[in-house]
Amino acid sequence: MLQIGPYNIPNPTVLAPMAGVTDLPFRQLCRELGAGLVVAEMVTSDVSLWNSLKSQQRLIHRDEPEPRAVQIAGAEPAMMAEAAKANVELGAQIVDINMGCPAKKVCKRAAGSALLQDEPLVEEILRAVVAAVDVPVTLKIRTGTNPEQRNGATIARLAEQCGIAALAVHGRTRACRFMGNAEYDTIADIVDSVQIPVIANGDIDSPQKAHQVLDHTGAAAVMIGRSAQGQPWIFREINHFLATGRELSGPQPQEVKDILLRHINGLYSHYGDYMGLRIARKHVGWYLATNCHNTAQQNSLRATFNSLTEAPQQLEFLNQLFFQPLSQMEPMQEQVA
Repeated sequence: MLQIGPYNIPNPTVLAPMAGVTDLPFRQLCRELGAGLVVAEMVTSDVSLWNSLKSQQRLIHRDEPEPRAVQIAGAEPAMMAEAAKANVELGAQIVDINMGCPAKKVCKRAAGSALLQDEPLVEEILRAVVAAVDVPVTLKIRTGTNPEQRNGATIARLAEQCGIAALAVHGRTRACRFMGNAEYDTIADIVDSVQIPVIANGDIDSPQKAHQVLDHTGAAAVMIGRSAQGQPWIFREINHFLATGRELSGPQPQEVKDILLRHINGLYSHYGDYMGLRIARKHVGWYLATNCHNTAQQNSLRATFNSLTEAPQQLEFLNQLFFQPLSQMEPMQEQVA
């Protein structure tokens, strides 16, 4: 059982915060499909920028199920503390600190995984945020700055000393970005170095892999990011395998259709038709990638969907898409277009 402060997380599967992906509609869907905890996409610690529509759509919604978790990013302790307090006032019940993002636009501000090279600053930020709020504070890190400087265990011990309630570790260094294989041995070392729960992240793309990672690392839970894109049902499949040792059959086409339509309609509702239909394009691309294994056909279907400029057209396309198996869909896309 994963325990974060007063919260007992029902399943050992956590949806990773992903900018531009884990918005409210996607979080709701993943929670319904088995994610024990979902984390809102990263928001800047500069609260003066929160008035933008983009930031407003990322901030916590009080009507979301508990516990409501949000991730903040920044490099200035006082600003991080202010952002944490502001998020709690908006309804956040867990505040996660981002020290794992390798994106250049984050790291060039000395935030995200760039912070791992400055341990004194890491400590300042952690102590400032923990002192600022009365909710659990968690931390997301990588294994270090580069393969020659893997200080993940040192950062983990520091986090525990500062009062961090749980730690998520992506099994790569900042320099590795998403290349190479995740370092599960390093995550295991980090688990052994602290008493707080550790959540393993990186390359977990199946129930069997989740079981292997938990067994190898001793982590309390797994965090799923990219592998949830286009297949949010991966959470229930992992939960079932961990509980029973048996594989759960994948969703039938009708259920995939129902999930996808619910997702797309959620995007329209959250963003409005104009932005919703544009954001829908990347999600439908991911659904096609996981459900259509003919690459040429997948690309053709994606191109057709991306050419649609009205929400009703998108919905009609998706309704027609599931009238027959994807392998027989080539003629039907012409009708929709």
